[in-house]
Amino acid sequence: MTRRAPAGPTPALTAALTAEYAAIYAYGPIGVRLRDAARTAARAAEAAHRNRRDALVLQLTAAGVEVPADHAGYALPFPVTDRASALRLAVEIEDRTAGFWRAALAETEGADRNRALAALTDCALRATRWRRVAGVNPLTMPFPGRPT
Repeated sequence: MTRRAPAGPTPALTAALTAEYAAIYAYGPIGVRLRDAARTAARAAEAAHRNRRDALVLQLTAAGVEVPADHAGYALPFPVTDRASALRLAVEIEDRTAGFWRAALAETEGADRNRALAALTDCALRATRWRRVAGVNPLTMPFPGRPT
Protein backbone atom coordinates (compact mmCIF):
# COMPACT_ATOMS: atom_id res chain seq x y z
CA MET A 1 0.00 0.00 0.00
CA THR A 2 1.44 3.34 -1.01
CA ARG A 3 1.04 6.28 1.32
CA ARG A 4 0.32 9.62 -0.26
CA ALA A 5 2.73 12.49 0.15
CA PRO A 6 1.86 15.06 2.81
CA ALA A 7 -0.19 17.90 1.42
CA GLY A 8 -2.10 20.80 2.87
CA PRO A 9 -2.13 20.93 6.65
CA THR A 10 -0.50 17.53 7.15
CA PRO A 11 3.08 18.71 7.89
CA ALA A 12 1.83 21.25 10.45
CA LEU A 13 -0.39 18.67 12.12
CA THR A 14 2.33 16.01 12.22
CA ALA A 15 4.69 18.61 13.73
CA ALA A 16 2.04 19.38 16.36
CA LEU A 17 1.76 15.66 17.03
CA THR A 18 5.49 15.40 17.72
CA ALA A 19 5.15 18.36 20.11
CA GLU A 20 2.36 16.51 21.91
CA TYR A 21 4.60 13.43 22.21
CA ALA A 22 7.33 15.56 23.78
CA ALA A 23 4.88 17.27 26.16
CA ILE A 24 3.62 13.91 27.41
CA TYR A 25 7.19 12.78 28.02
CA ALA A 26 8.07 16.00 29.88
CA TYR A 27 5.22 15.67 32.33
CA GLY A 28 6.84 12.51 33.77
CA PRO A 29 9.79 14.37 35.33
CA ILE A 30 7.55 17.35 36.10
CA GLY A 31 4.98 15.35 38.04
CA VAL A 32 7.44 13.54 40.28
CA ARG A 33 8.84 16.87 41.54
CA LEU A 34 5.46 18.34 42.47
CA ARG A 35 3.04 17.70 45.33
CA ASP A 36 -0.64 18.04 46.10
CA ALA A 37 -2.61 20.36 43.77
CA ALA A 38 0.38 20.97 41.49
CA ARG A 39 0.88 17.23 40.99
CA THR A 40 -2.82 16.84 40.23
CA ALA A 41 -2.55 19.68 37.69
CA ALA A 42 0.46 17.97 36.09
CA ARG A 43 -1.51 14.73 35.76
CA ALA A 44 -4.42 16.62 34.20
CA ALA A 45 -2.05 18.38 31.78
CA GLU A 46 -0.47 15.09 30.75
CA ALA A 47 -3.94 13.61 30.22
CA ALA A 48 -4.94 16.59 28.06
CA HIS A 49 -1.85 16.15 25.91
CA ARG A 50 -2.51 12.39 25.64
CA ASN A 51 -6.08 13.06 24.53
CA ARG A 52 -4.92 15.55 21.92
CA ARG A 53 -2.24 13.10 20.73
CA ASP A 54 -4.77 10.29 20.43
CA ALA A 55 -7.19 12.48 18.46
CA LEU A 56 -4.43 13.55 16.08
CA VAL A 57 -3.24 9.99 15.54
CA LEU A 58 -6.78 8.91 14.69
CA GLN A 59 -7.33 11.91 12.40
CA LEU A 60 -4.06 11.46 10.50
CA THR A 61 -4.50 7.69 10.24
CA ALA A 62 -8.04 8.10 8.89
CA ALA A 63 -6.66 10.50 6.28
CA GLY A 64 -4.14 7.87 5.16
CA VAL A 65 -1.17 9.84 6.45
CA GLU A 66 1.82 8.04 7.89
CA VAL A 67 1.89 9.00 11.55
CA PRO A 68 5.32 9.92 12.93
CA ALA A 69 6.55 7.55 15.60
CA ASP A 70 6.88 8.53 19.22
CA HIS A 71 10.41 8.31 20.64
CA ALA A 72 11.42 6.38 23.72
CA GLY A 73 12.75 9.59 25.24
CA TYR A 74 13.21 13.29 24.58
CA ALA A 75 16.00 15.65 25.58
CA LEU A 76 14.80 18.08 28.20
CA PRO A 77 16.10 21.65 27.93
CA PHE A 78 17.49 21.50 31.49
CA PRO A 79 17.59 19.05 34.41
CA VAL A 80 14.44 18.78 36.49
CA THR A 81 15.74 18.44 40.03
CA ASP A 82 13.22 20.24 42.21
CA ARG A 83 9.83 21.98 42.32
CA ALA A 84 11.15 25.20 40.79
CA SER A 85 12.73 23.48 37.78
CA ALA A 86 9.61 21.31 37.33
CA LEU A 87 7.41 24.39 37.20
CA ARG A 88 9.83 26.12 34.83
CA LEU A 89 9.70 23.09 32.51
CA ALA A 90 5.89 22.98 32.69
CA VAL A 91 5.74 26.60 31.51
CA GLU A 92 8.30 25.97 28.79
CA ILE A 93 6.67 22.80 27.47
CA GLU A 94 3.27 24.49 27.25
CA ASP A 95 4.79 27.51 25.50
CA ARG A 96 6.67 25.29 23.04
CA THR A 97 3.64 23.15 22.29
CA ALA A 98 1.58 26.31 21.80
CA GLY A 99 4.12 27.37 19.18
CA PHE A 100 3.45 24.26 17.10
CA TRP A 101 -0.28 24.81 17.30
CA ARG A 102 0.16 28.48 16.40
CA ALA A 103 2.07 27.38 13.29
CA ALA A 104 -0.73 24.96 12.44
CA LEU A 105 -3.25 27.82 12.41
CA ALA A 106 -1.68 29.26 9.27
CA GLU A 107 -1.88 25.91 7.48
CA THR A 108 -5.36 24.77 8.44
CA GLU A 109 -8.95 25.73 7.83
CA GLY A 110 -12.40 24.67 8.96
CA ALA A 111 -12.52 22.02 11.66
CA ASP A 112 -8.73 21.56 11.63
CA ARG A 113 -8.25 25.27 12.26
CA ASN A 114 -10.78 25.19 15.09
CA ARG A 115 -8.91 22.27 16.68
CA ALA A 116 -5.58 24.06 16.28
CA LEU A 117 -6.99 27.21 17.89
CA ALA A 118 -8.48 25.19 20.75
CA ALA A 119 -5.11 23.48 21.30
CA LEU A 120 -3.23 26.79 21.22
CA THR A 121 -5.67 28.31 23.70
CA ASP A 122 -5.46 25.25 25.95
CA CYS A 123 -1.65 25.38 26.04
CA ALA A 124 -1.64 29.15 26.65
CA LEU A 125 -4.08 28.84 29.55
CA ARG A 126 -2.10 26.01 31.09
CA ALA A 127 1.16 27.97 30.75
CA THR A 128 -0.50 30.91 32.51
CA ARG A 129 -1.63 28.66 35.35
CA TRP A 130 1.88 27.23 35.71
CA ARG A 131 3.35 30.74 35.78
CA ARG A 132 0.95 31.65 38.57
CA VAL A 133 1.92 28.54 40.60
CA ALA A 134 5.61 29.31 40.01
CA GLY A 135 5.21 32.98 40.94
CA VAL A 136 6.45 34.11 37.53
CA ASN A 137 5.49 37.51 36.12
CA PRO A 138 4.09 38.45 33.77
CA LEU A 139 1.52 35.68 33.93
CA THR A 140 0.46 35.98 30.32
CA MET A 141 2.12 36.43 26.97
CA PRO A 142 0.75 38.93 24.43
CA PHE A 143 0.94 36.40 21.58
CA PRO A 144 0.95 32.82 22.91
CA GLY A 145 3.01 30.41 20.89
CA ARG A 146 5.14 33.12 19.30
CA PRO A 147 8.86 32.91 20.01
CA THR A 148 10.05 35.54 22.45
